[in-house]
Amino acid sequence: MEYLIEYGMFLAKAGTIVVSVIIVLSVIAVTGQKNKKPGKKGSIKATRLNDHIEEMRDTLREKVLDKDYLKLVYKKERKESKAERKEKKQQLKKGQAEEVDSEETRKKRFYVLNFKGNIGAEAISSLREEITAVLSIADPRDEVLVRLESPGGMVNAYGLASSQLLRIKNEKIPLTICVDKVAASGGYMMACLADKLVAAPFALIGSIGVIVQLPNFSKVLKKYDVDYEMISAGEFKRTLTTFGEITQKGRDKVQEDVETIHGIFKAWVKDHRPSVEIDKIATGEVWVGTQAKERYMVDEIRTSDECIIDACDNAEVYEVEYVFKKSIQDRLGRVLESTADKLFSKWFERSTDDIYQ
Repeated sequence: MEYLIEYGMFLAKAGTIVVSVIIVLSVIAVTGQKNKKPGKKGSIKATRLNDHIEEMRDTLREKVLDKDYLKLVYKKERKESKAERKEKKQQLKKGQAEEVDSEETRKKRFYVLNFKGNIGAEAISSLREEITAVLSIADPRDEVLVRLESPGGMVNAYGLASSQLLRIKNEKIPLTICVDKVAASGGYMMACLADKLVAAPFALIGSIGVIVQLPNFSKVLKKYDVDYEMISAGEFKRTLTTFGEITQKGRDKVQEDVETIHGIFKAWVKDHRPSVEIDKIATGEVWVGTQAKERYMVDEIRTSDECIIDACDNAEVYEVEYVFKKSIQDRLGRVLESTADKLFSKWFERSTDDIYQ
């Protein structure tokens, strides 16, 4: 009896905690909705990468370099900085205030964008906003660098993503695309637009092909005497379906459509990279970066880190990111997902340790 009472008290306490948490979260969600500005989807975020690299360098050299030598380094840098400020001040005195940040005097600017693609190329939502922001201030003396990672996906989605990159080229702004891991299929559809295409040595490049695949359960339905009805208008409104019986005529139509899209894909790549032998590379195969360079599919073998560090030596480098506002529900979902991932990872590590001990 005592055990049941204690158990009942435990359930009451647990229930009280759960209800309290739900009430607090509801209040936060309602407050957030009231304070939310209408019409604003998110905000643009810009990070000066020069500062990030300089901060890491300064932290490391303070630990590594001799103190006396470090003093000389700092003294030299202060002297150079002072000379630069003095030069700008003289320009101001000469009445050239407008030219201090003009095309002739200001440093080149690099704008770094990131695109991590999935099947639906959902990163377009951020990419289009980032490009709009960059084009509002950039000019042909600047450069846009896109760190691209995508295994490809839906043709229409990646067609739109490619069109967003075309906006940069239409403004005559140099476009560099860096592939550290993979740019395949729709990913390469985007990558081939680059004025300079850079790939890491083992990045996966290519997969210039088109595929349509889906399971068909028509035989299973027949086996269990299940009828499947589909009413449509238009001879080819439906060709391959999951439950309907596939006809040779429908199969031939899909094959024709696939070949047509493949032809358009090949023409797209050839137009933007005329140096490639399109019939040899448009086989659906994938190559690592070094092999892709031999086939003129990429221009250089480097990582995006090398490109950015080199740019920081001679230019102002900004990483641009469009951040969408997240509701309290989204944030809670992310927290729960992250917690589940951590728990699964710990469980997997322990299981692996037990196996190999």
